[in-house]
Amino acid sequence: MFQNADEAKKFIADEDVKFVDVRFCDLPGVMQHFSLPVEAFDPDEELAFDGSSIRGFQAIHESDMALRADLSTARVDPFRRDKTLNINFFIHDPITGEQYSRDPRNVAKKAEAYLASTGIADTAYFGPEAEFYVFDSVRFKTSENESFYHIDSEAGAWNTGAIEDNRGYKVRYKGGYFPTPPVDHFADLRAEISLELA
Repeated sequence: MFQNADEAKKFIADEDVKFVDVRFCDLPGVMQHFSLPVEAFDPDEELAFDGSSIRGFQAIHESDMALRADLSTARVDPFRRDKTLNINFFIHDPITGEQYSRDPRNVAKKAEAYLASTGIADTAYFGPEAEFYVFDSVRFKTSENESFYHIDSEAGAWNTGAIEDNRGYKVRYKGGYFPTPPVDHFADLRAEISLELA
């Protein structure tokens, strides 16, 4: 979204942004975050955080880490009540300034540079598999004497015998990848999510 810190500062002021959501990945690649009021954020400055609190990062006695904003990733969060700018950050060693070897974003950046240097490819694409499920109910419990999970979805094939306004539009097992409506119960929901994220 931004090419430099001045663009980010101008946008924050012009658009009355209230918070910056600082995002970075842990070692397994799960996004982590914390939010700052815009008054505490300077896109030219590093942010410090405790790396011992993050899976696979640092021990407590060497936990100081630094975050540097990747301003090109900035996006306004459509789901937050107060106007919030989400920004992905790279992780660095605060003493040496070197990229942190366990930051998945840095690893991907190095892999892309290696591919280009070898002539194998000039571009690499890394990303999650965009797949999710919609359930009407999810329950689980683990205790000393029992353990269970239970999921339910009105669209589930196991509900063909349910007493409901059932027109037989149930997705068969392993058949939910490309069905058309009315079997595809969630076309409108996916469209709404896509429009919101665009």
